[in-house]
Amino acid sequence: MNHILPALAIQLLLSPFSWWAGVLFAAGYYIGREMAQAENRVIQTYYGGKRANMPWYGAFERRAWTQKGILDFVLPIAATTIVLIIVKLVGLQ
Repeated sequence: MNHILPALAIQLLLSPFSWWAGVLFAAGYYIGREMAQAENRVIQTYYGGKRANMPWYGAFERRAWTQKGILDFVLPIAATTIVLIIVKLVGLQ
C-alpha cells in the first residue's frame, strides 16, 4: 500500500514526457523489486540460502510469493493506470 504514492509521484514527474511512461516505469520498478524479494525469500527458505541451488525459475515459484508481495506491485500499477485512464478521458493529453 505504501508503494502507491511513490508510483504516482514518479508518474507525475514523467508526465511531461508521457503519462504512459509513469505506468511503465512503476510497473518495471515494482515488479523487479518484488521479484528480487521473492527470489531471496525462496532461496533462504527452500534452497539452503545459496543462489546456486535455486533453479532459474525460482522467483516464479508459487511458494516464493506472499499476498503482500503481490499487492506491492499490483496496487502501484493499478493506481498509475487509473490516473492514465482519467487523464485520457478528461483530455489532458
